[in-house]
Amino acid sequence: MFKRNTAKMVVALLVTSALLPACSDDKHSNQAQRDENNPFPSTYQRIESAAIVISNVTILDGIGNKIENAEILLEDGKISEFGSSVSVPRNAIEIDGTGKWVTPGIIDTHSHLGVYASPSTRSHSDGNEMTGPVTAEVWAEHSIWPQDPGFQRALAGGVTSMQILPGSANLFGGRSVTVKNLPSRTMQDMKFPEAPYGIKMACGENPKRVYGSKGGPMTRMANVAGYRKAWIEAQEYQKKWNDYDSAVEEGKGGDKPSRNLRLETLAGVLDGEILVHMHCYRADEMAVMMDVMKEFNYKIGSFHHAIEAYKIADKLAENKVCSAMWADWWGFKMEAYDGIRENIPMVHKAGACAIVHSDSSLGIQRLNQEAAKAWSDGLRAGLEISKEEAWLWLSANPAKSLGIFDYTGSIEEGKNADVVLWSADPFSTYSQAEKVFIDGAMVFDRTNPSSWPVSDFELGQIAQGDAK
Repeated sequence: MFKRNTAKMVVALLVTSALLPACSDDKHSNQAQRDENNPFPSTYQRIESAAIVISNVTILDGIGNKIENAEILLEDGKISEFGSSVSVPRNAIEIDGTGKWVTPGIIDTHSHLGVYASPSTRSHSDGNEMTGPVTAEVWAEHSIWPQDPGFQRALAGGVTSMQILPGSANLFGGRSVTVKNLPSRTMQDMKFPEAPYGIKMACGENPKRVYGSKGGPMTRMANVAGYRKAWIEAQEYQKKWNDYDSAVEEGKGGDKPSRNLRLETLAGVLDGEILVHMHCYRADEMAVMMDVMKEFNYKIGSFHHAIEAYKIADKLAENKVCSAMWADWWGFKMEAYDGIRENIPMVHKAGACAIVHSDSSLGIQRLNQEAAKAWSDGLRAGLEISKEEAWLWLSANPAKSLGIFDYTGSIEEGKNADVVLWSADPFSTYSQAEKVFIDGAMVFDRTNPSSWPVSDFELGQIAQGDAK
């Protein structure tokens, strides 16, 4: 667990005496509702904080606007006001941000923190259930180790929320979960209360490589057959339950169908309750998967890695499917060979939803730099994109793909106060996340190392380091 000075909240995270050590019990708190459809409800509760006013900053609002010499008020967990001037509540914490920038917190749509925890050992390898090509019944959250030091490293990089995914060995790898990056004792304390579940799917080389010697699939055509077979089974399961529910409503009753965890998740996708996030590199395979999406009438939230997204950017825009991409990873396997550095800006310029993601415990610490690389590569290719537009890749677009944009991902009045104060222009290599706020509470302060969260796992190492 992460060390705390009270039993209720993360006092190790409280970087000013004005932040109160108790959980919020007001209307913004999440009350866990447990039922058959939600057996592991979020128990996340925001940290109480006095109102915070940051002034004299440049604001990128995450939806394409830039405001200079601005102020922002964080109050009761929300963004209360922002603009050229804001009201200053009594007893508010005032921060002079002269020369600094404020952005929405970074949202990483592709992380394996907690399921491939640090240090990277076999005992911490809990992301791939390689026992069959369809393992939709497993949930990534049941592998999350909240003590993974990677969470606080990501926090220091300005990441306020992230999607934790299973790995990509299988056609259907299992459910993903979106978390608030507030290190805690349990995964349920970290779960983003309003976020829908996702499901990880994978196409291409990974499933056929893993299962080619295990009875299949061993080809891309068998991959597609495997998806379709699973969706047909899910449709039949969905119909059984719909027929039963209709009969109950009509007072006819009948035998209640048996639950099937695998098909329950797949039926959740068909019902629109679970979003698909699909590991897919090649343009032709993404096009095929959008055809399968239409055949079975479900929604792909995003293709991940999407190295060839630039080839079908118009189709992605037409189908309203996001692409989560690296700035410059390419060539490490055949399906990654045709990557180009202008991929992200080209997708953006085509009017499609472009996202910068990490898939890395190191890359997640520097996602602002990854976005800066993609932005500058676009400029060199003649793709004129402003910095305020490019920040969509790190906050608004990820939030939309995860189904949480109503709550976070942009600086707008009434949204969760998930924001970052950067020491300088966040597109600069030299800029650092100086202060990070989640739901209006300062949870990371680079200037106060004694406040940084430390997991039990690291305590002995830190003590030895201090002794030296």
